Amino acid sequence: MTTEATSANRAAEPPGSRSRIATWVAARSERLVSSAFIWPAVGLVLALSIFPFFVALYLGFSDVELVRGGFSIHWIGLDNFRELFSGILKEEFLGASRTPTSFGWIVIVGGIAALVWGLVRAVRGRVPLVGLVFRALAVLFGAVLVWQIAHTLFAHGGRPGTVVITLVFVCVGVSLQLALGLGLAYLVTLGLPGQRFFRVVFLLPMTITPVGVAYMFQMLMDTDKGPLQPFFAAVGLGDWSWVNSAWGARFAVIIGDTWQWTPFMFIVLLAALEGQDQEPIEAAVVDGANRWRIFRDITMPAIFPVALTVVLLRMIEAFKIIDLPNVLTSGGPGTATESLTLQSYFHWRSLDLGVSAATANSLMVLVTVLAVAYVVLLRRRVAPE
Repeated sequence: MTTEATSANRAAEPPGSRSRIATWVAARSERLVSSAFIWPAVGLVLALSIFPFFVALYLGFSDVELVRGGFSIHWIGLDNFRELFSGILKEEFLGASRTPTSFGWIVIVGGIAALVWGLVRAVRGRVPLVGLVFRALAVLFGAVLVWQIAHTLFAHGGRPGTVVITLVFVCVGVSLQLALGLGLAYLVTLGLPGQRFFRVVFLLPMTITPVGVAYMFQMLMDTDKGPLQPFFAAVGLGDWSWVNSAWGARFAVIIGDTWQWTPFMFIVLLAALEGQDQEPIEAAVVDGANRWRIFRDITMPAIFPVALTVVLLRMIEAFKIIDLPNVLTSGGPGTATESLTLQSYFHWRSLDLGVSAATANSLMVLVTVLAVAYVVLLRRRVAPE
């Protein structure tokens, strides 16, 4: 009797109800199977990335001593950061501040005015209160950076620290790489003879490790015994050394970094140029527009989002520069080419792990603030496109 009643109930159920139940069971099973494959990998990645992050963050506020059988960690609060910002390591980290030159004061006034103008525009744009607070903190942070740059880099007797030196490497290097990468990509799209050959040649620097690039440029920059010695002798640089001049050493590092990373800009921007819509360009040609007008008014707006993204990626990577200044100049002369990452490495090598972690944490804050400010400032310009 019970079996007959059950069969009657199933027969009475509408067909749509059974199909919905089967669909739900299948979807649930698929999610469970996906989770079984995905979450172990996600957990492993998080463990390998988040755990070292919190360990480095903790070590930045600690004093680490090597003892028999291991190491001893003592919480000391902000002492490591106090040593970097106001202690014996201040001149290495922040630099030696002096009275700015006239150009330095122009940099201060222009930089702070631009920051304040950006904040005023945010206020006029009715930005939420939370966003306005973060923008005000970013403006304050930027004003401090501009002040420090002017008092160390553009000052008589001033000497930039690792913070300013890193910013110089990032700003000058990334700008050169963007300009060269975009120029080379645009030339390749013009259909010039041999463009397939140059597509391959331009990518060769990316196949060499950073240490290999550093040793290669160390050999090329040798004005006494290097392969370019006849050229250096012909232009009067036979007895001159790059590492004896602060700016000469910095330019040597920037040239090597630009040579290695310009292909990255080239390949990404080339893909953006070749993927843009050709109809507006053809219409502009019919209307009689020249190449410069087409590039400025059509091509650049079309690839602008891609250019902003590739600059952001390259900027974050450039802040971690260590191989070239370490091998090419050993951070010298003095600390003229010592980046924040290299300073952290030097402290780690001398077993001053607390200061090394504090330097790395300071770099993380610097990169985070500048990257977020970069995205926020340019997001509105990209969004309409």
